[in-house]
Order: sequence, then C-alpha cells, then structure tokens
Amino acid sequence: MMFGRLLLQLLRGNRGRLAVALIAIVSGAAVISALLNLDFDVDRKLTQEFRLLGANLIVASGRTGGTVESPSFVPSAANLSAAPTLVDQADVLAGINRAGARNVVAAAPFVYIVARVSKHPVVVAGTWLDEVRPLEPTWRIDGDWVASREDAARGLVGRNVARQLNLAPGSRLDLTYVGRTATITVAGILDAGGTEDNQVFVNLPVAQSLSGLTGKIELVQLSVNGTSAQVADDAARLTASLPGYDVRPIRQVAEAEGQLLNRTRLLIVSMILLILALTALCVLGTMAALAEERREDVGLMKALGGSISRIMVLFLSEVGVLGAVGGFIGCLIGLLLSIWMGERVFGASITPRWQIFPLTIGLMVLVALAGVLPLQWLGKVKPAVILRGE
Repeated sequence: MMFGRLLLQLLRGNRGRLAVALIAIVSGAAVISALLNLDFDVDRKLTQEFRLLGANLIVASGRTGGTVESPSFVPSAANLSAAPTLVDQADVLAGINRAGARNVVAAAPFVYIVARVSKHPVVVAGTWLDEVRPLEPTWRIDGDWVASREDAARGLVGRNVARQLNLAPGSRLDLTYVGRTATITVAGILDAGGTEDNQVFVNLPVAQSLSGLTGKIELVQLSVNGTSAQVADDAARLTASLPGYDVRPIRQVAEAEGQLLNRTRLLIVSMILLILALTALCVLGTMAALAEERREDVGLMKALGGSISRIMVLFLSEVGVLGAVGGFIGCLIGLLLSIWMGERVFGASITPRWQIFPLTIGLMVLVALAGVLPLQWLGKVKPAVILRGE
C-alpha cells in the first residue's frame, strides 16, 4: 500500500519532465506500431499488387527446371517457326486439380499457331478467354470481353493487329491455317502494352480445331495468390502432382516481388530500430535531469532506512508504468496511422493487427527502463550530506 502511494507521488511530483518522456514514448510507439502493422500486412498487400502483373507460374512440358523470363512467350510469328512442344490438355488440367493448390486465382491453357489473314501472318493464341480476364486484370479492351470459353464466334484482337488490318469491334476476321479456315467476329480490341498487342486471341477449341491439335496445348499459365512461401508451396504441390512436367515461376515477377518485399522489410526494421534508439535517448536525457532533482528524496529515503534495492524497484516501477501507458496510447494512434499509410501507399486500408499491442508495449517498457541508468548513481548519495543541505 505504501509502495503504491510512493509510486503515485513520484508520478505526480515531476509532471513536467515525465510529460516530456511520455510524449517521446507515445510518439515512438505510434510510429513503431504503425510500421509493425504495415509489416504484418505487407505480404498480402504486395501480393495483391503483383497479381496485377498477370501469371506467376507456368506448367509446360519437360523437366528443364529454372525460370522463364516473362509470361509473354510468343512476341512474334518468328518465334513459332519451330514445332512447339505439345502436352495433353486433359492430363495437365487433371494434375492441376489433383494438386489441390489452394491459392490459384486463375489458370488458362494456351496453344499458339501462326495463321494468315489474307496475306498477313498473325499469331493466334487459343486459350480460355473467361480465365484470361482474372489472369490479366490490367488489359484494356475497346469493345467487349468474351465471357464464355465456349464462344467460338468471337475473339479479341491486339491493337497492333487491328491497326495493321484496319479492324474494329464487330469486324469479321477470316483465319487460315494449312487449308483450314475459322471465321470470328472481333469482340474487342486489346491494349496490353506488350507482345499481346501483336496477337489474336480466340477460345481454345477454335485454335485447336484450326490447327488440328484437338486436345493439345503448349502450356498453362497460373496466377497464384499468397505470400512467396504460399506460392512456393503451391508450386511444390503442382510439381508433385505433375511428374514429367515442368512447373516454373516467371523470373521477372518472382524476383521483383521478392526483392521489393525484402527491401520493404529492411526499411521497416531499420526505421523501428532508429525510432527505438531516439526514444531511448530522449527518455535517458529526461531521467538524467530528473535524477539530479531527486537527490534529496533519495537521501531522505535512505536516512529513513530504505535500501537502495527498494528505491531502484520504485524507480523501475515508475518508468515501467510510463512505458506501458505511453505504449498503449501510441498503439491506438499507430493503428490509425497505419490505415492512413496503407491507403496512401497501397490504395487500400490496412487490416488492424491487435497482436502489435503487447509487442509495442513491451518494446516501450524496455526503452523506458533505459531511463533507470542515470538513476543508478543515486545509490551513491549519502544521507548525511543531504541532511546537512550540502
């Protein structure tokens, strides 16, 4: 009971200097809790942003291993001069379903041929156009998407092909390949900003029928959501379920995602350490000034029989309460700050993580305990000197 009264008296007796330390702790806790909240959510937010880049896993023939450069495998007709390596569509899709990959956002099989429109060669990509939309969310379409993979009458045309052949939504397009012909209506003009602008996209059965490759595909592109570890786990599941096939990450997407995540994490950790150091220095300076003012109090306590250990426990309790209160208030402010930062950086609110409360409060208590260091020299105060007024 007496200990509590003494602690309360200490907290009330030096309000000015303790307020300075409290403000430093609250400020540090607010920024640290905001950064920790961002760090807990950064995987999910970066993953959402990188899924806008399209596919990040490829399933193809063989076991060559390694990675592929980008999801755009067919930039021009020249790339298709060699015979493609074909795989059985049903076999690959059954393996993907059998793998039970949990984070697959979209999966689309592809087959490519070089057909002709009049005398002009064009790259025709056969795929599931309904799956391409979630697979490539940044594509812009002038006209309509093809919403059904069974729609054999319509397709999408890249903007460069449309410019070369003078096509518009609603135009008729006659595709010819080794004596076979397929006629489609242009549903929309595609603007992807890449090699897809040089291609014509039709539903997979149309390309397979035109090329005589019924039931055959070249590869499957997958967009897999989740953290890097979750994507790697799904890739391992696919590899185990598809022996004889090659499951490869797209190097540009995988490397960029990993590098950005590592740099973001390094920045967050560096900022947290810097803020902890600055907060500790501020508390240390405040407590050093406070120690000078408390010489008489400590001398009187020792004269009344108080041991230096009990006196230090009293001071430890004081700074501990200061750190806990400042950490709690700072956490509340930090959660609001992290939501604001998330909207500014990612364009979406950050999910509050309540587990940062004990973590941040614990850090602030440790930082506050650094303020006890200058109080230790009070143990050398001699009661007789204080009582004589020296």
